Amino acid sequence: MLKAWWRMLASPRLDLTLATHSGLTTRIVGRPGAILDDADLDRLVAGLRTVAARTLAAGELTYGVFSGDRERLSKTIVTLITETATGKPIAFNALALMDTTVDGEPAEVMHLGLVMVDPDVRGKGLSGVLYGLTVLILFLRGGLRPRWISNVTQVPAVVGMVCETFSDVFPSPDPGARQSFAHLSLARQIMRRHRAVFGVGADAGFDERRSVITNAYTGGSDDLKKSFEAAAAHREARYNDFCRKELDYVRGDDILQLGRIDLAAARRYLIGQLPRGSLPAVAGAGLFVMLQRLVLPVLHWLDTTRPFGTLRPGNVPADPLGPPRGGSLPPPAPDSTA
Repeated sequence: MLKAWWRMLASPRLDLTLATHSGLTTRIVGRPGAILDDADLDRLVAGLRTVAARTLAAGELTYGVFSGDRERLSKTIVTLITETATGKPIAFNALALMDTTVDGEPAEVMHLGLVMVDPDVRGKGLSGVLYGLTVLILFLRGGLRPRWISNVTQVPAVVGMVCETFSDVFPSPDPGARQSFAHLSLARQIMRRHRAVFGVGADAGFDERRSVITNAYTGGSDDLKKSFEAAAAHREARYNDFCRKELDYVRGDDILQLGRIDLAAARRYLIGQLPRGSLPAVAGAGLFVMLQRLVLPVLHWLDTTRPFGTLRPGNVPADPLGPPRGGSLPPPAPDSTA
């Protein structure tokens, strides 16, 4: 057991396995297309397809992680929940990483991505783990630095969850919500460069003032389109009323939400979103990633035989997922200002 934990601690890559619920196992893999061999990657993608087959009434998604494309999966973080006894996949989240800029500096936006849960296990508190746990772990691995998140949905329950969990969320019916220049700039970049991440076609429109994508289900995500009655409602009526007012469900609209994970959001997630039984697992994961953040740099500095990504000479941005396949991050170009 200690050797297994030490291997996890010594690895700069993210591949965690946690017991977040009784009888269930959660695996979080960062950039699986870059770190897994062919057999392991095929098993992971097969698990995602198994959940999708149980979730969708008809049709098949044609975008994103279901293709098994290594390049696409190298910009994705997969959270897969399975039954511990049988290994049966029952739920997953595919969180995408999108390259953007904020105030002229590179900024990686974490898109909350596609979430699917087997209908037989809905209502068992899995959404808190699927939507927030991976983001929380990346926040810890990133040295508790605030990070931008995005979310595209027409489901009131998800809109409300994002508003209640993360900080500085727009759009939102909550008092004080406003669209800053950073919100608008990021939304424009996402719609210009990253539509394929959430299956929105080039013919979809975008209302910048409201941050609403119009006619959104034309780029491979057609089978996810819902009526308002079929979309899961939130326990707070204001989120349901907000979605009903802002979205045309017949046409197929989505809300593009942007917010941040920071210390306040992490506290809200731990207190309000995570199932009580998951706290010990998250405490252990948090301790692990903090040790990795604090202890490994010292060990790496003492090893004079090898360079390590974040400890290379030069001002190289830190990546909480570690270097991609092939070892350390490459050094910056001579004229780089990064």
